[in-house]
Amino acid sequence: MRTIVWMLVLAVVAVVTATGLGNNDGVVTIYWLGWRTDLSLNLFLLAMVVICLAVYSLIRGLDGLLDLPERARLWRTTQRDRAAQSALREALALYLAGRFTRAHKAAQRAVVIQADTPDLQPDAEFTALAHLLSAGSLHRLQDRSRRDEHLQRALDIGRLTRKPRATEEGARLLAAECAIDDHDAPRALKDLAELPPGVARRVQALRLKLNAARLARQPMEALRTARLLAKHQGFTPVAAQGLLRTLASEALSTSRDADQLRQQWSQLDTQDRADPLVASRASIRMAELGAPEEARRWLAPLWDDIARCTPEACDAMANALSHSVAGLEAEWLPRLDKVSTTALRTPSLALAVGLALAERQLWGKARTLLLSAANDTRLDGPRRRQAWITLARLAEQEQRTEEAARYWRSAAMAGER
Repeated sequence: MRTIVWMLVLAVVAVVTATGLGNNDGVVTIYWLGWRTDLSLNLFLLAMVVICLAVYSLIRGLDGLLDLPERARLWRTTQRDRAAQSALREALALYLAGRFTRAHKAAQRAVVIQADTPDLQPDAEFTALAHLLSAGSLHRLQDRSRRDEHLQRALDIGRLTRKPRATEEGARLLAAECAIDDHDAPRALKDLAELPPGVARRVQALRLKLNAARLARQPMEALRTARLLAKHQGFTPVAAQGLLRTLASEALSTSRDADQLRQQWSQLDTQDRADPLVASRASIRMAELGAPEEARRWLAPLWDDIARCTPEACDAMANALSHSVAGLEAEWLPRLDKVSTTALRTPSLALAVGLALAERQLWGKARTLLLSAANDTRLDGPRRRQAWITLARLAEQEQRTEEAARYWRSAAMAGER
């Protein structure tokens, strides 16, 4: 279509030219130093066109000749810029391929080319990225001194880049990751604290903060961070539940007295306090610190739903009650009667209910449950030993010497297994 249009335009021009100049009788007379020259108008116009084209071509040729050095300089600058970009791409490819020594050399070659070319416009982001690649490569090579030097250069240069300062944020995240790998938790937390609030809530930053908090033995901070990660879907639901449960248990295990344990318990989310495994761990720890009545108070809301719990949760709550039976209140008796039939099929639950009933001096019911737990091989040795010891003491109270001696022997044998 374009060709047809151009042919029509040329045809129109040819027709107009032939019509206007075909019968042109005009004459152009030129006087020069006593000489007279007569030219037809058509020849004169043609000569003027040729002269103008010649002058234009001469000017363009001279301009190109005079501009040749500048064009050569720009060409050399472009080639060096391409070489620097190629070196940086090569460094990234080598870094991802695990060839860290060559990646470091390629990144530094890019920096040298950039620095040795004054005509190149300073590119702070380019240089910062090259230093980050060098720092990452040197970290993998365990060269900490040079790694820290390149990280600091990347941080200093990253502050000069345009907003958003992605290179500076990347440098701080890489510095925190390196500090965690060096087991330097305070330094990692310091680098992460200097991140902007928006960056600090990204999944990568939260993962690093979680690792740093666990390395620094700050379980409550790690628990808060893990909860944020779970909210941002940084883990699968199953992994998030297991991690939160582990961190909550670690936080409770670090308590040195009952007051500190109460404070940490109050800082847990309602969801954490409703977890049978977490509540059981807290109850055991509170009983170990000398407050079994409070341990039972934390366990009571979950005990009412023990029939709907998983076997793991049921075993954990039974173990928690076994540790906190001292001074058991009468209000617990309906709860114990409710599960006494089911307890015969679950050895850990049978032991817990038997110990609780023995604490309330209901020896007849307690003996049946304790015998069931003591003779069940699914129960571990220490808890079977605890059942035999309790049976032996009950027998001694009833002055059944031979039976007590038999129970003490069974307790000794259970402890050896």
